[in-house]
Amino acid sequence: MFTFTIQPRIGDVDGFGHINNTVPAFWFETARNPLFKIFVPDLSISLRSWPMIMAHTDYDFVAELFFHYEVEIRTFVSRIGAKSFTVGHEAWQQGQLCVKGHAVVVHYDFNTKQSLPIPEDKKKMLAEHLLPNDSSEGYIPRPLASPAQADS
Repeated sequence: MFTFTIQPRIGDVDGFGHINNTVPAFWFETARNPLFKIFVPDLSISLRSWPMIMAHTDYDFVAELFFHYEVEIRTFVSRIGAKSFTVGHEAWQQGQLCVKGHAVVVHYDFNTKQSLPIPEDKKKMLAEHLLPNDSSEGYIPRPLASPAQADS
């Protein structure tokens, strides 16, 4: 599992004083980068080098998020299939799960427009982040570098 902490920006706040419901999608997108690095270590994006396409995303808002408190983003693999894997995401604030979601990522060749089997070595690396109960609750996360630090 990967974790990083975000301090919400003033622009993330809606008219009710909550974090706008569109914001966690951006946080979760950023949180997928460590998993993408399994396939493309330098995250270079081109038709020749990028082997993944997003097939599905979903989000459940289970509690409010607020501006004045940091948000911990937890990212893990919840399923590994033959040609795709599912990423689980959670946004926690003050010890409470506030948003949870999934992203289905397909191993894909953009030139042939075909899905491809995930190589076994990549499956093994994905499996290191597998939480098959589809939740990080009860898991004690080990913080990693923030996305800005990880990319430097």
